Amino acid sequence: MEPGTIDNLSILYQSSDFIVVNKHWDLRIDSKMWYETLTLQSQLKHRFPELADPDTYYGFRFCHQLDFSTSGALCVALNKAAAGSAYKCFKERLVTKAYLALVRGHVSQSRMTIRYAIGKNTTEGMTHMMCIEGTEGCENPKPCQSELIVLEHGSYSGDPVTKVLLQPLTGRTHQLRVHCSAIGHPIVGDFTYSQRQDSNPYRMMLHAYYLRIPTGKELIEVCTPDPFVNAMDSNWVPQQVTQQLEDIIQELKDKGTQKEEEEEGREAESAAGEEEAGSEGSREETEEQRARCEQWLAEWAPE
Repeated sequence: MEPGTIDNLSILYQSSDFIVVNKHWDLRIDSKMWYETLTLQSQLKHRFPELADPDTYYGFRFCHQLDFSTSGALCVALNKAAAGSAYKCFKERLVTKAYLALVRGHVSQSRMTIRYAIGKNTTEGMTHMMCIEGTEGCENPKPCQSELIVLEHGSYSGDPVTKVLLQPLTGRTHQLRVHCSAIGHPIVGDFTYSQRQDSNPYRMMLHAYYLRIPTGKELIEVCTPDPFVNAMDSNWVPQQVTQQLEDIIQELKDKGTQKEEEEEGREAESAAGEEEAGSEGSREETEEQRARCEQWLAEWAPE
């Protein structure tokens, strides 16, 4: 995947309500700084000027976020109703996201759950960072959980690294980067969370690989190309395969389908109960849900 330019936006999925793009690394989603002319927003406006929504500050509504340094799948809603349906999926934890990463060292466990609480670092000179609970200056740590699955062991520029699949089960800022650093396996190229040492790689090796959003109208499900293969970067030399990526993604798909079926069952039971109780309760719940959605959508409106 080459560096981002104004006209090389890669589209993974497109419908009348959503676009899923393959975001480049070292690219901001949006910016109010006059000197940052190349952003994902500017790429979208260049590619789809007719789809920009004048009711929003930037023109497009992003259903979730990716860090400046992180590449991969990112979903864009093309109208308020679509954004609301995506928001509902995130609120009900029906969305599945999985990332690929190269991390320093050889991870010994084939699978692990990382549960460090994460808060904001208030130490002078580090206020742009997050930190784990117990770190000096760590403010308001919140429970966080990430799943790590080892795919391959190998080397990067001669140094031992591990290719892993990461799944954030919570959504704290920099969660995957902080968790990998906390277990002693920082992400390759992550200058911020490697004590400012890992500056040689051309990018941070974290990529949003798989995304599944089961909105009521359509199932959004995409896999991006894998950027961490030897043919794309000869510095990465895989040596031993531990688990096949395709098998792990199929596991995630199966779990996602199961969650959706369980949610449909709960909704059917709730609807039946509301019918028995009368329509007033249903109307109140709908208004509450609408208020929450409008509050969320307000984040994308002009300040």
